[in-house]
Order: sequence, then C-alpha cells, then structure tokens
Amino acid sequence: MSITYQILGHRRPEGRRFDALTGMQGLDARAERIIMIDLEFKKMGGLIPAIVQDDASGDVLMLAYMNAEALAATLESGEATFFSRSRQKLWIKGKTSGHVQRVKSVHIDCDRDAILVRVEQVGGAACHTGYRSCFHRRVEGRTLIIEDEPVFDPKEVYKK
Repeated sequence: MSITYQILGHRRPEGRRFDALTGMQGLDARAERIIMIDLEFKKMGGLIPAIVQDDASGDVLMLAYMNAEALAATLESGEATFFSRSRQKLWIKGKTSGHVQRVKSVHIDCDRDAILVRVEQVGGAACHTGYRSCFHRRVEGRTLIIEDEPVFDPKEVYKK
C-alpha cells in the first residue's frame, strides 16, 4: 500500500509516495491512501524537536529539529533530514561524514509537537564530535563522565 502524504504547511512534489510496507519512497499502483500529517509547528516557531533513536539497540543518538520541509524530505528520501538553527537551512545527517541515518520509522507524540525517528545509524557515529551518541556524557555529582570512545576524528572528517 502506498501513502500519499501532505504535511500541513508544506507542498510535496507531485508523484512522490511513501510505501508503508517498506518505508521507502516509490510508486505503487495497488492501493493508495492520503494521510494528512498535522503537527504543532507553530508552538516553537516552525520547528519541532526530533529525537533520534537507534532502531536496533534503542539507544538515544541525538536531538535535532525539523520543520515541515525537513520532515517531508525525511519521509521522501528515507534519510534523516533536519533544520539547522545556526545555518538556517536543511541538512541531511551524515552527508559530509558518511554517517547517514536510514529511517526505519517515524513516530509523533500525543501532543503532536515532538517526533521520534528510529534509524539505522550507518558508520557507527551520530555525533558530529565523533561519538556514537551525542549523549555520551553522564552527570555524576558535579562531574561529567565520558562514557564512550570516539568512533572518528572530527578534524579528519570535517576538513574545512
């Protein structure tokens, strides 16, 4: 079954459909449903927090933000796409480093103002600092304990 979706406030390109069985974009003449995805983008100035979780382990990998365009791009491409608040533009996670996030499922919370994206983390690291998770520091008393080892050296990956 194919799903033609419309995110309120965002126009999707004609002919793009999301396959509910495979989680991938494509065309399917067997059946089609139209789904309106109505999210509370206005609460936070057009952005919604997106929690990214490893689909296999359940580990929380990162927190980023999506606008309607980023969510549409994520659903259309199957790769996690976010809105950069500092650069004011869309970015595909892992486009530079190769550590992409293949989307397995997208979940909307009960208030429709947060998104959970379950992914396959390619390359082993979600954090731009080289760690598997952006949440690699644990608070213990008044100290931060680093609980992980870097997967890559950001100076090598993000040469400018």
